[in-house]
Amino acid sequence: MVVGSVLVTGGSGGLGGAVVAAFVEAGWRVVVPERTARLGSGPAADELVRLVADLTEPEGAARAVEVAADTPAAPLRAVVNLVGGYASGGLVHETPVEEFERMLTLNLRPTYLVTQAALPHLVAAGGGAVVCVSARAAVAPFPGAAGYVTAKAAVLAFANAVAVEYRSRNVRCNTVLPSVIDSPANRAAQPNADHSRWVPPAEIATVIRFLASAESAPTSGATVPVYGRA
Repeated sequence: MVVGSVLVTGGSGGLGGAVVAAFVEAGWRVVVPERTARLGSGPAADELVRLVADLTEPEGAARAVEVAADTPAAPLRAVVNLVGGYASGGLVHETPVEEFERMLTLNLRPTYLVTQAALPHLVAAGGGAVVCVSARAAVAPFPGAAGYVTAKAAVLAFANAVAVEYRSRNVRCNTVLPSVIDSPANRAAQPNADHSRWVPPAEIATVIRFLASAESAPTSGATVPVYGRA
């Protein structure tokens, strides 16, 4: 029996693949929007639906949500906002405003647009969950990444606002804060780091799936660190 539908943005990334697998394994119908169609990204299971949508634009976000909510037998019950990215730079006085704003566009705008489009469907279905991904940098900034730090802090603040606004409508919103994820990209960028201290994507995926499920029904507005030993 299908649990319901979950919309997973960023589902093709290093963490996204593990999150998609975790939901499919648990019996969810999983909808994964991609900015462009990629070879080899076709459905691997009947419960996995992929589509092309630009989530930085309202029309793309709305299209992704419509697909996620178009199956009455598996109503939209959860949204997982994974889309984001990191770019380092100089100190604030060395960083062009365009680079600063690019971090907001990449990390905050899709989260806002997708959540905004999905909330009426979650309310209509009787409730559901939104899970956002911020970063440890949002609460423990480091130099040289003001745009990234600000964007991830904004994601956290936005998630908390959603939790407050939709509490009475049975829609929960929680945030996970990774530190360094043990992904191929991060290993390539930091080949000499102690990778044993990093957190495998599958472990974070388990936390995200829990926060999206009815098992975490009493929890909303939580900020969940998933730092491991990093």
